[in-house]
Amino acid sequence: MIRDQFGDVTLYNGDALAVLSDMPDESVDAVLTDPPYSSGGVTITARQADPASKYQKSGTMRRYPPMLGDAKDQRSWTAWCMIWLGQCWRVARDGSPLMVFTDWRQLPAMSDAVQGAGWKWLGIVPWDKRNARPQIGKFRQQCEYVLYACKGSLLLGTRACLPGLYSCPVVSAQKVHLTSKPVSLIRELLAITRSDGIVLDPFMGGGSVGIACREAGRGYVGIELSPEYYAISRERIRKI
Repeated sequence: MIRDQFGDVTLYNGDALAVLSDMPDESVDAVLTDPPYSSGGVTITARQADPASKYQKSGTMRRYPPMLGDAKDQRSWTAWCMIWLGQCWRVARDGSPLMVFTDWRQLPAMSDAVQGAGWKWLGIVPWDKRNARPQIGKFRQQCEYVLYACKGSLLLGTRACLPGLYSCPVVSAQKVHLTSKPVSLIRELLAITRSDGIVLDPFMGGGSVGIACREAGRGYVGIELSPEYYAISRERIRKI
């Protein structure tokens, strides 16, 4: 495990469960993360395919470092999510919000995992990606979803009335990770968190949450299993 700290940012290169198990109780003020979906198919063979082929259109593929932890079947994925979400519940302070990304295939399983881990489920925030693969005679699958929940009673981080849906495009040229989320979207989601709080992200990926936290003045704890993505995220976050 590698640990790096600068200012109010702490980064770990290691397994999320191992790092979380060493963190003290009630030490963060929010959880915002984008875990591996283990999705992209309805059969075991399809789910266990290379994420680069599952999540990219043919003919437009770019090369990214390997994406780890994306080959679980749904039952094992749900059990795994419940374990790390339970650890997140333990290290979060009372009133902390939880925001976790998922797609349409894993939405039911993730809602089970969130509640099974002890969080109080508050709803779903759709994210309209604006661009999606057209399907003849079918609706586009152009949304992903943020399940939001809280530990106990939600401690309000703002008096504003926040939207129930966000529309934000993915700009391919800005992506450093196969499933990067736009920093602008993360900034919008951070509005529900305390302005002086610490945000936990057990699946740092390309560093979007860390960058948004730095820009918004939040503290940040990021964990990433891949050494390649850890190095990329660390450099991007340090530049802010």
